[in-house]
Amino acid sequence: MLQQILRAPALKAILIQVLAFPLMLLLVYGLARAGLAMSLPVVALLQGVLAALLTWRVGLARWWCAIGLLFAPALLAASLLDWPPAVFLAAFVFLLSLYWSTFRTQVPFYPSGPKVWQAVAELIADRPGVRLVDIGSGLGGLVLDLARRRPDGQFCGIELAPLPWLASRLRARLTGSGARFLRGDYAALDFGRYDVVFAYLSPAAMAALWIKAETEMLPGSMLLSYEFQIAARAPDKTIAATEGGPLLYIWCF
Repeated sequence: MLQQILRAPALKAILIQVLAFPLMLLLVYGLARAGLAMSLPVVALLQGVLAALLTWRVGLARWWCAIGLLFAPALLAASLLDWPPAVFLAAFVFLLSLYWSTFRTQVPFYPSGPKVWQAVAELIADRPGVRLVDIGSGLGGLVLDLARRRPDGQFCGIELAPLPWLASRLRARLTGSGARFLRGDYAALDFGRYDVVFAYLSPAAMAALWIKAETEMLPGSMLLSYEFQIAARAPDKTIAATEGGPLLYIWCF
């Protein structure tokens, strides 16, 4: 766990902000000595530019460059808002409940849609009593849809973030669905208990997912990944679930 945290891009992004701060002070000091005074918003933007350049140099994903650029200006803007602290605390708690340990797993909230659910339903149409798990099930849309279509099957979702997990549990309870939703890390699951594993994760998670699937999944089972491929092995089948959108990749065991 500690090693995963130390390797987390979020921690690197924080350290980059810390490193950019003295560099920004030196640059502002030098410009001030040259007779060029800067306002506080410009200083914040300069901090963001330096952080974005360092982020790019370290080799983090492109969206971290945008986060590095906007962090200091956003922090300054928030400090200028005359809002009570409770508002910021509520926003923090909401975002924490929604994204939870994204800083460690590098898997943000990626909801799929009805067209993807339809494509998955067609893939499992010839599997009576199918057992399917959605790892990172979010609000539970796929699992609830398949449970409604296929009362003969067993459909389960697992989600680490508390808020989406709670929402999916409530949706299942209110609709009387037979879908099950677990809260936890899919790494603790035994993939051998399922005929189909569906994933909509992120590029950072695919290598570890493949190692787990290759080790645990049984002959005749399928691994489905929406949008993100696995570098170690080409998919056995590819489906255009949405017109002009990401593809659905299938690996057969």
